[in-house]
Amino acid sequence: MEIVIPSMVIVIPSAPSIGLFVGAALVLLLIPGPAVLYIVARSAEQGRLAGFVSDLGIHTATLVHALAAAVGLSALLASSALAFSAVKYAGAAYLIWLGLKKILGGGEADADSPLKRYSYGRLFRDGFIVNLLNPKTALFFFAFLPQFAEIGRGHLAMQIAFLGLTFAALGFVTDGCYALLASAVGGWLKRGAAYRHVERYVSGALLVGLGLTAAIAGDQRK
Repeated sequence: MEIVIPSMVIVIPSAPSIGLFVGAALVLLLIPGPAVLYIVARSAEQGRLAGFVSDLGIHTATLVHALAAAVGLSALLASSALAFSAVKYAGAAYLIWLGLKKILGGGEADADSPLKRYSYGRLFRDGFIVNLLNPKTALFFFAFLPQFAEIGRGHLAMQIAFLGLTFAALGFVTDGCYALLASAVGGWLKRGAAYRHVERYVSGALLVGLGLTAAIAGDQRK
């Protein structure tokens, strides 16, 4: 799919690839993980606006990771299409490994301790820094985004940047929904042992399934 603007052509993945990407992204985003627990905790402690500010900080950093992935992966493709394909399969394997680690490993750190109250500027900064300096986020983007880019369409950096922007927008909306709900169910999400047990197995299985699907279907989207 191409969007033509005077003096510029914007290339994005095909509609089927975008549909697959949005579906996979929503499945992953709707499963509460550490970022959601952080947002819910802030919203429960300081109100919904605090949750939204934390959400904005986290996904501003998501944009930085997405743009870094776009630049890095496009540079890799310029050097070798074979190397890029290797990264795609290595990324699929990494997603499977993340899922197995989630299933077989222990739970997340305890989230029961009370949080200090901070200014909205501090909440935005903390959310941004925590996500920006998280190496797992950078690795996840390098593993996830290439699975939906199409080498044959060209302009790989533009395609990956588009996918990253889409992921950040979807993440802001879905995490914002958790901030809205936090006043009613925030305490349960932070402290519920049953939630952490279910989240561990469901999210792990979905990561494994996503990795397997990417490995099998990767060649069909070239």
